[in-house]
Amino acid sequence: MNQGFEVSKEGIKIIDPSKARKALDDLVYEAVFTEEKELKEKRLIFVKELAKSLGAIPASIFGLYQEMAKEFPGFTVPAINIRGLTYDFARTVFRVALEKNVSALIFEIARSEISYTLQRPLEYSSVITAAAAREGYTGPVFIQGDHFQFKRKAFFAAPDKEKENIKKLTNEALEAEFYQIDIDASTLVDIEKPTLEEQQYFNSLMTAEMTSYIREREPMGVTVNIGGEIGEIGGHNSTPEELRAFMNEYLKHLEKGPGISKISVQTGTAHGGVVLPDGSVAKVAVDFDTLKTLSEIARREYGMAGAVQHGASTLPEEMFHLFPEVGCCEIHLATGFQNLIYDHPALPESFRQKIYVFLKENFRKEWKEGWSEAQFIYKVRKKGFGPFKKDWWDLDPKIKEQIMKTLAEKIAFLFEKLKVTDTKRIVTETVKPVFVSKI
Repeated sequence: MNQGFEVSKEGIKIIDPSKARKALDDLVYEAVFTEEKELKEKRLIFVKELAKSLGAIPASIFGLYQEMAKEFPGFTVPAINIRGLTYDFARTVFRVALEKNVSALIFEIARSEISYTLQRPLEYSSVITAAAAREGYTGPVFIQGDHFQFKRKAFFAAPDKEKENIKKLTNEALEAEFYQIDIDASTLVDIEKPTLEEQQYFNSLMTAEMTSYIREREPMGVTVNIGGEIGEIGGHNSTPEELRAFMNEYLKHLEKGPGISKISVQTGTAHGGVVLPDGSVAKVAVDFDTLKTLSEIARREYGMAGAVQHGASTLPEEMFHLFPEVGCCEIHLATGFQNLIYDHPALPESFRQKIYVFLKENFRKEWKEGWSEAQFIYKVRKKGFGPFKKDWWDLDPKIKEQIMKTLAEKIAFLFEKLKVTDTKRIVTETVKPVFVSKI
């Protein structure tokens, strides 16, 4: 059967781009749901290589962030976590990106999400690049390891073991062509210590060690874009003194640069938002002055692109235009999209309740005292994507079409407010994708 491409010892040759793009639908599905580990890996690699041959190439956004460090260009890069319906969701994002001429765009998945969504790095990067190619998107595709986070208890009980866990995940991500990695050792901050330098010691040390580790292993011609974090999301708001204490200690420990390009800070948000007893999300006050001050310090004193905002997807819509205005370089968006999918009127109630029953049966230990059922469901329903991945994927196309239509409207809104429309030119000028063959 003519699928629009040929495979030889030299690699993949595209004969008919249109047919090759359409062939991705079945190839992605087959690869994702192959159970035998080695065969699944081979199929996922092939999917990614086919997507690359069609022009969607995993790349590092480092060059753009270097430019942002010199002069803030007036936009905030959205980093989107996709937990479910990944292929359809990513295709929708790329479709809107093409309409809006958006290239400053990151797709990411956190260490915790990899586990509960059942998406290992290779699967995630293969599906994302395939979605880009399927829509005819060409150029750099930015894929990020979000919150490669040190677990506090595990680290202080057995530091070498926890470091090895992070290194293994990093190796897996690099092999899968994640060329953005956010190291999160903010969990190791000890506010009981007398000085800020001592408080940030293990955070700065582990971030520096992992930066050097990545630099030694990144592919030739690729400078992985690395991020650090100074304040665990949900704690007190970050301060200029904390930023300087972390960075000064970090630079002392750093053995192989360049160093981090951005710094995640706390400004009053919480991952997933603060959920009320009725299941709705409470409005929070974001400290935009802090975000502006820390972004300016990051650029002026340390040559970074600026500060990063986490936990933002559930914020009120009227806030989003403020992030580029205060010089925020990157914003992470996850739970808001999840909420849109779960709460969408087109999603069959029987399917929604099937997942909720499963969650109540299997995650009851996470039901905290004083929580209503609505609060419990809101907090754990992210864990309904992995066990039901195939069910989500196999939803009636008409249902998915309605969900994607609403997602497209939300994404278009965010692109406009974050001012990343018409960013193809600056990305093309600052980022040169390197084709790293995996077959």
